[in-house]
Amino acid sequence: MHQVHFIRENKKIEVPEGATVLEAQRMAGLRPDAPCGGAGTCKKCRVIINGRDVQACQTKVQEDLTVDTAASSSLDDAVILTEGFSEPITFRPGIAVHSVELKKTVPGDKRSDWERLLLALADAGVPDTEQFLPDPELSSSLYERCRQGKTWHVTHTDREILDIRAEKGAFCLAAFDIGTTTLAGYLLDASDGQVLAVESRMNPQVQYGADVIMRADYALSHGTEELSGCIRRELDHMAGCLAAQAGRMRTDILQICVVGNTCMHHLFLRISPASLVHAPYTPAISRSMTFPAAQYGLSIHPKGQLLMLPNIAGYVGADTTGCLLAVRPDRKEEITLLLDIGTNGEMVLGNRNRLVTCSTAAGPAFEGAKIECGMRGTDGAVDHVCFENGAWSFTTINNRPAVGLCGSGLLDLTARLVQHGFIDESGNLESGQDDPKTFFLVSPEDSGNGKGVWLTQKDIREVQLAKAAIAAGIRILMKTLSVTEDDIRCLYIAGAFGNYMDPASAGAIGLIPPSLADRIRPVGNAAGEGARIALLNTDEWKLADRLAGEVEFVELAALPEFQDCFVDELEFPAQD
Repeated sequence: MHQVHFIRENKKIEVPEGATVLEAQRMAGLRPDAPCGGAGTCKKCRVIINGRDVQACQTKVQEDLTVDTAASSSLDDAVILTEGFSEPITFRPGIAVHSVELKKTVPGDKRSDWERLLLALADAGVPDTEQFLPDPELSSSLYERCRQGKTWHVTHTDREILDIRAEKGAFCLAAFDIGTTTLAGYLLDASDGQVLAVESRMNPQVQYGADVIMRADYALSHGTEELSGCIRRELDHMAGCLAAQAGRMRTDILQICVVGNTCMHHLFLRISPASLVHAPYTPAISRSMTFPAAQYGLSIHPKGQLLMLPNIAGYVGADTTGCLLAVRPDRKEEITLLLDIGTNGEMVLGNRNRLVTCSTAAGPAFEGAKIECGMRGTDGAVDHVCFENGAWSFTTINNRPAVGLCGSGLLDLTARLVQHGFIDESGNLESGQDDPKTFFLVSPEDSGNGKGVWLTQKDIREVQLAKAAIAAGIRILMKTLSVTEDDIRCLYIAGAFGNYMDPASAGAIGLIPPSLADRIRPVGNAAGEGARIALLNTDEWKLADRLAGEVEFVELAALPEFQDCFVDELEFPAQD
């Protein structure tokens, strides 16, 4: 065993000889950003040891070490989108409170205390009280409550009594969106549905890989415990922070609804992702589910519930179901396209007559991974780029000196290079600078990192792969429904990247059909909105299973024409 001292965090930990510094960071409870999962390819986990700048994942502990993490990427400073759009809904939650009077039993009345409680609820207007299963813990308190002869406030769902108290409780509900990269949480007042607090974090699973395939592979090799444990702990911590923000107790939270893509869903529930990474790539579980929250590490009300929205297909998960609840394309006459651009690109095309969906492996390029100067949306990230009158200009997040390119900046820079002839249709870069295969946007002396900000030929290939996957998916869905670009009246863009991207740039590189650029409607974190909707209206919660079941899934990998379409979409559009 050797001691590793992380000087910035003032943490010391004993680790076995041969462990990597990245593993030591995880053991110490740090949150290293390792998009490649420790394969040594992304070079984002750099640390300083004995004055040397090294990769944490490639450096083994052979002696006591002092480690400075100054050079490494952080998971704690990203700008995370939490706002979202949804259609108006009626407030009709699955939690109800009824006031009842519990009377003392009289001689000759053989009914149990539990039965008389259910009768009192029925008298108060609660239907189908026979659905409530006996609860030994609550039943044990009924004798004393009946002796007191008070009015009691009973909080319940349609199947379970959750709480009995003399005063009305200030109860809450919480919704969480587990994104591959980010987490968003919302605390809602159970009495009127108002948002009380919002929290966002980076998904701590990023330290095991930037995309779902890396994490699934890690889970298959090492078990699901690490990945499941870290996300459960993070959500539990967020629940506590949400309650504290609102001046509530975490035990006031009665229900938590969680959405995420299929892999995030499975890993949270500690389900092996084996079925997702082997043909025919199906979920282990699809339908909606309700569990005791404590069973999944969520310390809320003792009888608090965890609600999981249904998955749709292998890589079209509960997050897409959440988007459907928020946008409701199944109600519309016009053809709409719903697009969520992340490491996976999920999309739904159609209207009230028919909806089709697919998922494409867009990869993490637009989230900062696999791009040499790529980074997440934090201070100093170039977020927009212009080229006018032969001069380049750009903006950065919070106007800090430039240190890298986030997704929207990467999109803009690529689009400007394409539009002005620096990149041809095949993706070949001729920068006109000292190294024709590298384009320097920011010089070392003008940057915030002393190195500059640039784009390489390899980076452009990553952009081509990402945009071709999305564009080919759209084309296949259009062909499946026999519709054209002109038939699509609205393009709903969900997710952080879609919220901040320039639609014209997306059209210029062929990420979306150029004609749709003026029909875009950003809907923000629609998946998180869907989780909120499921809590706020029990009819919407019940509808989720029907929506997920009715959407037709198109398995792109099984279509011979997809590969041809993907190859065609690798090229950038011809410029006028």
